[in-house]
Order: sequence, then structure tokens, then C-alpha cells
Amino acid sequence: MPVKNLSDLFIHELSDTYSAEKQMTRSLPKLARAATDEGLASAFETHLEETRGQVERIEQIAELLQIKLKRIKCEGMAGLVEEGDSLIDQIEQGPVLDAALIGAARKVEHYEIAGYHSLCTLARQLGHMEALELLEASLAEETATDGKLGALAEAHAVADAALAD
Repeated sequence: MPVKNLSDLFIHELSDTYSAEKQMTRSLPKLARAATDEGLASAFETHLEETRGQVERIEQIAELLQIKLKRIKCEGMAGLVEEGDSLIDQIEQGPVLDAALIGAARKVEHYEIAGYHSLCTLARQLGHMEALELLEASLAEETATDGKLGALAEAHAVADAALAD
């Protein structure tokens, strides 16, 4: 279906974000298993639960607006997931991998934050205020997760990796 107007764009972007979040529900457990820092593993596990809630919110929005999500694959997220998998394959488990996982996860968060900002703007312009509220809740979670990952990096994961040299 071609995108001809803002409503079509909203459906496309919501479908893309749905795909991205579904991909993350499969990727986050791998990241948690690869992390050796307990705080990092816990952050990934906590965010997995939040991500499942974000998937549910998108489903709520589709139901609320009586729209059908498109079956598309978010190629951007697929690339980010592949990058994380590659790090796990290439770097020995330990503080250096933990630092790399934090960086990879923060890339994902920034990608998702940008997507949710765009969706919020479209929802506002289209007058989808109930959807906007749900999207803003997901945006707040993504922003908070990015902050937690940044704090973990500053607190010890990157410092531990520097000591590994």
C-alpha cells in the first residue's frame, strides 16, 4: 500500500515500530545472556518487559483507531540487531563485551526514541490524542532506558573494560 497522506504514513510508521519492538523482544534475551555485569543483564531483562508492554500499546492503538498494522520488517532495527549479534560473536564475554553491548543498546534506544518522537508528532497532527498518550508512555520508557544504560556505562562497564586492557 503506497503512502499517500499523513494517515497512511502514521500506519506505516506504527507498523514499522511494531516490527522493531517485536524484533527487540527476541534480541533482548540474547543481550541479557551475553552480559556479564549483573546490572546490565538486569537492565536488559527489565527493558524486555517494557518492550512487551510497548508491543501491547501499539496493538491497543491499532484497535483504538481501527487500523490494520502492515506486515513489514523494520530494516533499521534488523541492522541494529545484527550489529549486536555480531558483537556477541566477535568479543569474548567480559567487561569489553559489556561495554560494546551498552553502546549497541544505546543505538537501539536512540533509533526507537526518534521513531516514537515521529509517531507522537503524527498522532498530534492527526488528532489521535488517546494514541498520543500511549506513544508518549513508550517514548518515556525508551528515554529512561537510554539514561540507565548511560549511567551503567559511566558507573563501571566502560571503566571495567579499560582495566581489561
